[in-house]
Amino acid sequence: MAFPLKDWARSLKREIHALYLAGRDPRVPYAAKTVAALVAAYALSPIDLIPDFIPLLGYLDDIVIVPLGIWLAIRMIPPHLLDEHRRSAASAEGRPVSRTAAVVIIGVWLLALSSIGWLWLR
Repeated sequence: MAFPLKDWARSLKREIHALYLAGRDPRVPYAAKTVAALVAAYALSPIDLIPDFIPLLGYLDDIVIVPLGIWLAIRMIPPHLLDEHRRSAASAEGRPVSRTAAVVIIGVWLLALSSIGWLWLR
């Protein structure tokens, strides 16, 4: 017996991987590449913009930002290229991890914390 939620999660991972691949494809328009790369990097990053341990808000970014970003990126990528990247993602083993996105998110958190510290000391 298949679980619909498990199938949905698996297909979402494939979509994110396809967006990751599309973000690196020179045939994809620059705006679509930028959106796809940002969404894939954020979704694959081990660090969230809002940590999951914060009640309600922690999961809000995962529930809202990622699906909206995926939807937008999919709408911007030409269908024939997206199909090609979906096939590549389906046949690929493993999941890419975006270390660059992790560094950017850490940088945002450090900047926010240092700003709060500066305001507090002031």
